[in-house]
Amino acid sequence: MEAPKTKFVVLFVSLLFILYPNVVVQRTLADGVTPEEAKQLRDEVREMFYHAFDGYMENAFPRDELRPLSCGGEDTLGGYALTLIDSLDTLALLGDRDRFTVSVEWIGKNLRFDINKTVSVFETTIRVLGGLLSAHLLASDYATGMKIPTYDNQLLNLAEDLARRLLPVFDTPTGIPFGSVNLLHGITSTAGGGTLTLEFGVLSRLTNDPIFEQVTKNAVRGLWARRSKLNLVGAHINVFTGEWTQKDAGIGTSIDSFYEYLLKAYLLFGDEEYLFIFQEAYAAAMQYLYNDPWYVEVNMDSGALVWPLFNSLQAFWPGLQVLAGDIDPAIRTHNAFFSVWKRYGFTPEGFNLASLSVQYGQKSYPLRPELMESTYWLYKATRDPRYLDAGRDMVASLQYGARCSCGYCHISDVEFHKQEDHMESFFLAETVKYLWLLFDLAVGPDNLVENGPYKYIFSTEGHILPSTPQISLARECCSYFGSYCKSGNIKQEHHKSDVASNLQETNDSRSFGSWAHDGLPSESTFSDSIPLSGFIKGFCPGLTFGQKFGISYVMSADTQHNTPTNERAPTVSQRHSDTAPVENSDHLRSVNKKNHDNFQELDGEGSKSNSPQE
Repeated sequence: MEAPKTKFVVLFVSLLFILYPNVVVQRTLADGVTPEEAKQLRDEVREMFYHAFDGYMENAFPRDELRPLSCGGEDTLGGYALTLIDSLDTLALLGDRDRFTVSVEWIGKNLRFDINKTVSVFETTIRVLGGLLSAHLLASDYATGMKIPTYDNQLLNLAEDLARRLLPVFDTPTGIPFGSVNLLHGITSTAGGGTLTLEFGVLSRLTNDPIFEQVTKNAVRGLWARRSKLNLVGAHINVFTGEWTQKDAGIGTSIDSFYEYLLKAYLLFGDEEYLFIFQEAYAAAMQYLYNDPWYVEVNMDSGALVWPLFNSLQAFWPGLQVLAGDIDPAIRTHNAFFSVWKRYGFTPEGFNLASLSVQYGQKSYPLRPELMESTYWLYKATRDPRYLDAGRDMVASLQYGARCSCGYCHISDVEFHKQEDHMESFFLAETVKYLWLLFDLAVGPDNLVENGPYKYIFSTEGHILPSTPQISLARECCSYFGSYCKSGNIKQEHHKSDVASNLQETNDSRSFGSWAHDGLPSESTFSDSIPLSGFIKGFCPGLTFGQKFGISYVMSADTQHNTPTNERAPTVSQRHSDTAPVENSDHLRSVNKKNHDNFQELDGEGSKSNSPQE
């Protein structure tokens, strides 16, 4: 059966895997991984976590990250115990109530953000803000088994304080925030600008203040409005002018989690606007970037091949496809990516698909979790024994190639397994977490994610965010009686944004917006109204999606100047939402055919892999 391209039932399949994970297919173990060995591997991964966590606490804390070879510490983000914050929900997942409690109490008493530091908005959001919110939701709820009796919302207060300190970065002409930023030129990555929705959205629902969700949704709209005619986005954009400064489209570096958060924001918040954008973006990615089983980078305007490279950050994609219900291509792509791991023992940052060799200057493996993440999701969806074998190989590589005296080391060269004196906090937040979940699932899961009181969405940093009524049902409750629409200090005014000024309004289909806050100018660009869950009054179902939400195609200035008026791209509301443009498809197919032989999986296993039994 042909893998779906433009239409697939995301809601049904996603809920199947997330809400009913144990009713997918029969559970089996790999031939080489007996039930007893699966338990041993789970326990071994647990020991790996504590070897690295204890190494950090004994040698680096309260600095940000561990230097595992020299057994020292270094401040890499903001100097606020980054690795401890990033590890909190892993401690809870492992059932370590004592260390979780001690860690939460220390952070609540000692962590402060009133420091003179310049930090990455993206990394601070996914690691620190996400870590604080996830731990707060665990520590404040008896149902999680991690409730701390003395806890009084200290982490939530810290999260709100941090987020308010980040809000000024959204005050740009485009609404796209500074991220990995050059202050002189104002350049940010697509992932940096579009991967904030989960953390900021959860914070809005916990604090009853919509400003956090508002600015991040505005940023997503700002990026999507500047997509190309092919529904592709580039890697870097100027936040002042909206001009793309790097037009290479792909699913890896600088773009990866933009796709991820579109789908996950829909799954967590139920906001159909994110689903609509994801469906169009995903269809375009599968049409222009997918060279079965690999993914390449193309020019976002023409679709012409730019870079035949497997980037290690692409390895998250099969896991995202599981959530989207597109399983067959996920299986083939994971098989291809894992073949690179098998060749070197790790995945290099870049693998050239034309020469079938490690890309020059991209030989390192910084303990990335993306391949483990996809392995876990594919095993959860299929119970195919190959994924336990893959997990066992990954554990062996880490134990024999990356383990060092106080933790686990970066690998600076995957061909020679040379160790480097650095351990990213995400090794504890994600890498070992996904491996532990994989083997715990094989043994018979006994953890919060699989058997807890809620169903969880993983952030891009691996932090677990629960689908509680306050977070996931705010839209439904507000639609009826405003159950979670506490006004607090929120100023609500009738306001119609400029982009929607010409839209037909029926059934009181106006948005409420223009919230003013201390320290934030009411006239700033992000105070413009956008529809939010709980602040929308029944949009008329007769309107198109583009008319409902005011999303239109916006061309960059250089394109606009060179394109005749009668040839400009239509708005979203003028074209069918499920139809991807086919412009330049003949050219792309010829490029794909020319390079097809170079895009085969290593060792001849990729496209020949068997799908799970139906």
